[in-house]
Amino acid sequence: MGLFQKLCLASALAAGILVTPALAQDKGTVGIAMPDKTVERWIDDGKNVVKQLEAKGYGADLQYANGDIPGQLAQIENMLTKGDKVLVIAAIDGTTLADALKAAAAKGVKVIAYDRLIRNSENVDYYATFDNFQVGVLQAQSLETALGLKAGKGPFNIELFGGSPDDNNAFFFYNGALSVLQPYLDSGKLVVQSKQMGMDKVGTLNWDGSLAQSRMDNLLSAFYTDKKVDAVLSPNDTLAHGIVASLKAAGYGSGDKPIPFISGQDAEVASVKAIIAGDQYSTVFKDTRDLAKVSVGMVDAVLSGGKPEINDTKSYDNGKKVVPTYLLKPVLVTKDNWKQVLVDSGYYKEDQLK
Repeated sequence: MGLFQKLCLASALAAGILVTPALAQDKGTVGIAMPDKTVERWIDDGKNVVKQLEAKGYGADLQYANGDIPGQLAQIENMLTKGDKVLVIAAIDGTTLADALKAAAAKGVKVIAYDRLIRNSENVDYYATFDNFQVGVLQAQSLETALGLKAGKGPFNIELFGGSPDDNNAFFFYNGALSVLQPYLDSGKLVVQSKQMGMDKVGTLNWDGSLAQSRMDNLLSAFYTDKKVDAVLSPNDTLAHGIVASLKAAGYGSGDKPIPFISGQDAEVASVKAIIAGDQYSTVFKDTRDLAKVSVGMVDAVLSGGKPEINDTKSYDNGKKVVPTYLLKPVLVTKDNWKQVLVDSGYYKEDQLK
């Protein structure tokens, strides 16, 4: 802040006028493109990134695209027109942004892919995310534990759900889970009665919980009229909500049909409550405060002429380049540790989960 600005600020404060310091404008504004507000975690992500950027003196231009791909493209183009210094992008469809990122590169604007890899562009400079293969591993291991598969129990009926096929992370989640589950499928300890496997068959477009509910309805009516489902691999909490709704409508959770063991991801409030109540078995917690910290650290390094911290230079090939990445560790949450992981860490207040 220059001397003139400081004098103006002091005068305004003396006059009792509330003034926002111009420090953020001194350091520049960062464009933050988030996909939607239908998934609770994206709201938290946006808030955390803005909070941490502003704490470092940057302006924040946060936009939500409401799941609309052309809308997100327009938002990114507008950020470039306004002169935003860096773009932090959680893409709706990571295959549609190549032209916009080419325009960013032409202006010297660096691009950080946030949690979702942006594909088919050489103009993705860095990627901040969680170890998404490990997310799938944790989901599957939770079902493995719940069913007692390591102890030789079985066979059990399981159905598999995948995330949105236009989200690169969905394939990492699915492949991570199958790395654990496949031996049990091969041995017959786990049986997919529908025989629906592979992301082309189990993917859920737009991470839409209502689509997951409809598909679960169809699976139950087609393959489980005389059998019961013991477990469901759900890649996130939004889909788990739909799956649970379908199962309860079919009579699960009462009599001799207990709710199957169901996985999830994002530690949404509703899912944590469901875990405490016994309607969902597990979720995977990805602390958005930590992801925001890493991303803002990348922004700060880029704009101060430094080099962002990365810890993976091999895993994330976007079709044009291997994108330098920082991977964070996800944490499994069950009925046994939800308070320790989510409340004691300050992420939630206990009253929110009652």
